[in-house]
Amino acid sequence: MKDCIVGVVDDHILFAQSLQGLINSFEGFSVSFMARNGNDLINKLDTATEDPDIILLDINMPVMNGFETINWLNEHKPDIKTIALSMDDDEETIIKMLKAGSKGYLLKDIHPDTLNHALTEVAKKGHYYTDNVTTALLKGYSNKQNDEEHVNFSERELEFMVLACSDKTYKEIASDMCLSPKTIDNYRDTLFKKLEVRSRIGLVLYALKNKIANN
Repeated sequence: MKDCIVGVVDDHILFAQSLQGLINSFEGFSVSFMARNGNDLINKLDTATEDPDIILLDINMPVMNGFETINWLNEHKPDIKTIALSMDDDEETIIKMLKAGSKGYLLKDIHPDTLNHALTEVAKKGHYYTDNVTTALLKGYSNKQNDEEHVNFSERELEFMVLACSDKTYKEIASDMCLSPKTIDNYRDTLFKKLEVRSRIGLVLYALKNKIANN
C-alpha cells in the first residue's frame, strides 16, 4: 500500500523542516512538499503531480493564514483532509477551525507519538481530536454520535447550538436570542449534561458531526 502523502504549511522554515523529517520517519507517511503560507500552498498544488492526502496547517501565517487557506481548500480541494497545527489553544480559535472543516487540532508542543497517532487516525477514520484540546470531549461519545434520535432538543436549544458554533460570545448569543445571559447559561449547562460534554468545544463537535450546524 502506498504511503499517505502529507503536505506541511508553516511559515517557520526550521520548524517545517524538522516536521518533515519527523513525518518521513513514520511508517506509511511521507511529506511531498512544504509551503510557507496558503498562497504558496496553492502554487505548490498547481505544480504537484499528486495532491496530498493530509495537510498539516499552521494558523497564524502571513499573506494567507490558516482560516483563509482551509476555506480555499474546502472550495477547490475538498478531498484533502486538514489538521490544524498551532501554538494557539484558545477556545474560539479551535471552534473556528473545527467549524471550517479541520479534521483535527494539534498543539505544536505535542509528543511525536501523538502526531503519528493523529495522522494515522485521520488517514483511517477521517478525524482526530486530542483530549486536551477538546477538554475531555465527552464520555461514551462513540455510542451517542450514531444515536441522536434518543436525544431530544427543543427549538431554542437547537438555535443555541447553532449559534454556539459561531465565534459569538455567550453574551452576544443572548442578545441574538433576545434572552438574558443567565438563561443562556442555563441552556449551556442543560446541553452539557444532556450530551455529557464538559466544554463548548464538545458541544460544537457534537453539533457539527450530527449536522445540527453546517461546516
